[in-house]
Amino acid sequence: MTCKTPLLLAALLALAACKPAQEPTPASSQPPAQAPTPAAPAPVEDTPAERVTAEFPTLKMKAVDGSDYDLAAHRGKWVVVNFWATWCAPCRKEMPELSALHAMRSNIEVVGLAYEDIQTPEMQAFLTKHPVTYPIVVVDPFDPPADFATPRGLPLTHLIDPQGKLAHSFLGPVTAADIEKQIAAAK
Repeated sequence: MTCKTPLLLAALLALAACKPAQEPTPASSQPPAQAPTPAAPAPVEDTPAERVTAEFPTLKMKAVDGSDYDLAAHRGKWVVVNFWATWCAPCRKEMPELSALHAMRSNIEVVGLAYEDIQTPEMQAFLTKHPVTYPIVVVDPFDPPADFATPRGLPLTHLIDPQGKLAHSFLGPVTAADIEKQIAAAK
């Protein structure tokens, strides 16, 4: 068998030498060949680069006033989940309107998620100067609620329907009229 191996190798080398020479192609007309990658990357749909809001999000957190907030307890009503921050001027501007919407509409609840690094006493002091009728929950920006997309800008508002399903998301300031229009369109 050892005699056949050198002969086989010589034959393969001879055949390789007999291939016709290829004409060189200009560098600009064809990109250089690349080595194949060992494994294809997973499709984008399987490994999202960023979190998205769940179709039926959950949220259980402690509110600034010490009460427990559970999104599921508000089923049967529309829920406005508003990501905001004390340093965000458009956020502060929409607070009175969201507060009025929460107080005046029995079928709409609002919860404010303060998306910033702030301690509860500081938030309570802020709310003394800027009172609202809805609960406020402080959200750690380094560990936001798992069922909600990480805000790419503030304010960010999610509208949850009475069955607990995400109905719409608003990036930027929102008005009571915007929310009511979206609710009417969903019916």
